[in-house]
Amino acid sequence: MTPELGFTIANSAVLPAWILLMLFPKWIWTRRLVPLAFVVPLSAVYLGLLAANLDSGGGFGSLDQVAALFKNPWVLLGGWIHYLAFDLFAGAWEVRDAQRLDLPHPPVVFCLFLTFMLGPVGLLMYLILRVTKRRRWLLEEGE
Repeated sequence: MTPELGFTIANSAVLPAWILLMLFPKWIWTRRLVPLAFVVPLSAVYLGLLAANLDSGGGFGSLDQVAALFKNPWVLLGGWIHYLAFDLFAGAWEVRDAQRLDLPHPPVVFCLFLTFMLGPVGLLMYLILRVTKRRRWLLEEGE
């Protein structure tokens, strides 16, 4: 397999999870499948790619070191999978949190789309939606 093929597979693999979150947010299998069948495997692939390429040069101490690290296409793929896993994790949290707070799902879908496409921008939009609807900023689970 090439890094390019891995990129294509990883991008395609997350689409069903995002569809479940957007269209079937209350389905019990959405709650089970998204973390177990998508986030955990993506995280494991990321760990494997990182471990297999530790000697590729570069590091995390400076922007130049990070740039050198990502010159290796396998490390770059790992970085992309890192984004896919964390964005999906954030999207799943948004759905669970919105359900717990009884927020309307259509605006959450918009936030999910932004989380899928732009990661932190979608999370920020969800947090703004949350504050707007709840009139509170607290993020505790029991609020």
